[in-house]
Amino acid sequence: MHLDTAARLSRRGFLAGAGWLAAQTPEPVNPYTARSTVSLVQGEDRRKNVYQALMAIDDQIRPALRRKKYVVVKPNLVAVSNQLASTHADAVRGILDYLDGRARGPVVIAESSRDETHDAFDNFHYNRLPGEYRKLRVSLVDLNDEGLYEPLRIIDRNLHMTSVRLARRLFDPDAFIISPALLKAHDVVVATLSVKNLALGAPLHSTPKDSLRWHDKSKYHAGYRQTHFDILLTAQRLRPYWGLAVIDGYEGLEGNGPLKGEPVPSRIALASLDPVAADRVGVEAMQVNPDWVGYLNYCCAAGLGQYDLRKIEIRGPNLAGVRRKYKLHDRVNRQLEWMGPLETRRG
Repeated sequence: MHLDTAARLSRRGFLAGAGWLAAQTPEPVNPYTARSTVSLVQGEDRRKNVYQALMAIDDQIRPALRRKKYVVVKPNLVAVSNQLASTHADAVRGILDYLDGRARGPVVIAESSRDETHDAFDNFHYNRLPGEYRKLRVSLVDLNDEGLYEPLRIIDRNLHMTSVRLARRLFDPDAFIISPALLKAHDVVVATLSVKNLALGAPLHSTPKDSLRWHDKSKYHAGYRQTHFDILLTAQRLRPYWGLAVIDGYEGLEGNGPLKGEPVPSRIALASLDPVAADRVGVEAMQVNPDWVGYLNYCCAAGLGQYDLRKIEIRGPNLAGVRRKYKLHDRVNRQLEWMGPLETRRG
């Protein structure tokens, strides 16, 4: 079927018959062959769910945590005034509860919001956390204000190379980096979870003190196909420094995410030292076709993590019991164009 024909189908018909696209999923170049472990907890308390998910893989976290001098918690605060679209402070509390008595050094909660990060810290009451966890020496950092970066080349809409600036703190070999993400439908990449939170939290933008205005996150919005690949390029650079993925699925977001949408009471939490594996289980919990999420397929094909559910050990309840069907973005049929052939005009 030609892609133009598919685009003319009704949304329901297209999604029902999109199996032809699955053959276009990335061919492994350096496939990830190791088995991974993901903890799964279901319950009626967000904070407790996150804590218990971490305790379920405590035997894996502790050795990795001991090798680091401090902790960076990188929440998803893309929407500074919409709590449903952003990491809840209680999810961070669940992480801090676990770290208390286990972590060395201070805990830095660091984010590069697309707007003003400190607005999110204020609106979602993150500013209360340093006082609640004095032993952990918690601080709040806007990565844009910090202003330190590492350069990376990605591709633009025309498949030309362009440069972005990634927060240098996320490349610190002394930091144990934790990504508390959410279950969210997305307007470009179908679904966004921990890998995208880490990758797209890294690009910086200018601050009011800068004389020139610039915003490197906007460079990732270069087309459906390009965005998936640019997330892979960013994940490749950052992956050696990632420590732990935590997905707070207490209340997910369906529909026209990542900024808008409706709540889904999934009431779960996930945790893993392998962010790709954590996202694979999260995609299953959302009942999203795993072949549709291009950047996760690319990450597995490039050897960054395990995306094959048969090679993931799930510690917790049966996955079938926590699945809930998430409504995807109204433009999901357009998003799946990344799976088809690249067409260019001639002449």
